[in-house]
Amino acid sequence: MPQANLTITIPNGIWIGDISRGHPNASVRILAALTGEDSGVGLAEITASDVMDIVTDVQTSDSVTELEILQRSENTVLLQFETTMPLLLFPVQDSGVPLEMPFTINDGQAEWEITAPQHRLSELGTQLREFGIPFTVNEVHHRIEPEQLLTARQLSLVHTAVEHGYYDTPRQCSLTELAEDIGLAKSTCSETLHRAEEKITKQFLENIDEATIESVCP
Repeated sequence: MPQANLTITIPNGIWIGDISRGHPNASVRILAALTGEDSGVGLAEITASDVMDIVTDVQTSDSVTELEILQRSENTVLLQFETTMPLLLFPVQDSGVPLEMPFTINDGQAEWEITAPQHRLSELGTQLREFGIPFTVNEVHHRIEPEQLLTARQLSLVHTAVEHGYYDTPRQCSLTELAEDIGLAKSTCSETLHRAEEKITKQFLENIDEATIESVCP
């Protein structure tokens, strides 16, 4: 499943972006959010030395229709808010991409971690552009769980081989020693390792785009 890291630049005129830019040293963590057709509600944790000044700015924003302080300490407040302008949530909703919480907003920019099929990620990009929200894709990679790639036997053998130094340079363990240690015939050990190495290598190459390969292998 593809996993992407995005930096979202909140447009001017959007309350949460304007407040964040007005207090660039503040950290705003969106812990939960839900949007409807006309409004959105959210839970935010704000940390700053002037945190109550930020709360005042939020309260006076025309786009915030309801605000409640749920918890407060010296430099941190936990807020529940309702807004008529949940702009960041519209592209997520329309593209069908689940937005991972929490995410942080600093100085008008939000950092998003997205896990979704490739066509959903592409649609998210389309929706962000349609809503006029600039974004930068910092990284895209495929998250593969080891048990999805290798059988239990292959995973156990590769793990043992690494622990015994079979893949060290120079090797700390020969194939014969590895096979004897785990109680396998040498031929079985060799074939199991080879099949595991084949899967790992092919998966590694699948996660590298052609442009990168061509740049290092002209």
